[in-house]
Amino acid sequence: MRTQKESIRSFDKLDRHILRLLQEDGRMSMKELGEQVGLSITPCIERVKRMERDGVIEGYYARINPAAVGAKLLVFVEITLNHKSASAFEQFRREVLRIPEVQECHLVSGDFDYLIKARIHEMSQYRTLLGDMLLKLPGAVQSKSYVVMEEIKETLALALAP
Repeated sequence: MRTQKESIRSFDKLDRHILRLLQEDGRMSMKELGEQVGLSITPCIERVKRMERDGVIEGYYARINPAAVGAKLLVFVEITLNHKSASAFEQFRREVLRIPEVQECHLVSGDFDYLIKARIHEMSQYRTLLGDMLLKLPGAVQSKSYVVMEEIKETLALALAP
């Protein structure tokens, strides 16, 4: 089995075209996908399966409108830990994975340690998220929050060379 790095090097124009199309519509049939990239169905399926097997395609999901399910408030929170160590980072990671409102959590360099993206129902729920969950995470001593007023662009699609 090839490593992910090796599979990236072996991408050709068709692979990148397939990935761009699947990012736009992950439910596209293999027949339609093959037609759009100029392949018959069997080699198209083989390419997609190879990219799934190699971990390039990690999965497929339904994109849900947050407002439609009552999670209309988007917040970003910077968290600073009181000390930095492998065990502190591991404890924090384990606990933040348990908070369902947290969509993303990134260990970052700079003036703070973690950047968290969360979706919640309303501002009153934010108090609970911050005070009762995020600031009680292991080692968390300081936070800075940003409430999003308008979402300009949000995508999971990666820019792929032609």
